[in-house]
Amino acid sequence: MKKRNETDTLKETIALLEYRQRQELRILKEQFEVTYDSIKPLNIIKRVFSEMTTSPDLKGNLLSNVIGIATGYLTKKILVRSSHNPFKRILGNVLQFAITNIVSKRTDPSKSSELLQ
Repeated sequence: MKKRNETDTLKETIALLEYRQRQELRILKEQFEVTYDSIKPLNIIKRVFSEMTTSPDLKGNLLSNVIGIATGYLTKKILVRSSHNPFKRILGNVLQFAITNIVSKRTDPSKSSELLQ
């Protein structure tokens, strides 16, 4: 048998390292694409929205807040209507704010999350 000379061993080692480098570069490019896609604003918004809709706590809080805001808005519209009186408008805004806070705090999130299911 013939002994391998050091040049052949070195060439094989270089070839293996080049192959390894190509594989690692391919993996790095794939990971870059995944990371790039995950930080796009639209994808971030989609992810946050899907987390909000799947979490029962957030669903309940969101629904109770929406109920509170809608109640406050409707109360303001009923009482103030289309008044041009600045005092009435300010009173309507204060009333809307107060009713929104009261209703959203008094609404039980567990009951409102049951409505969504």
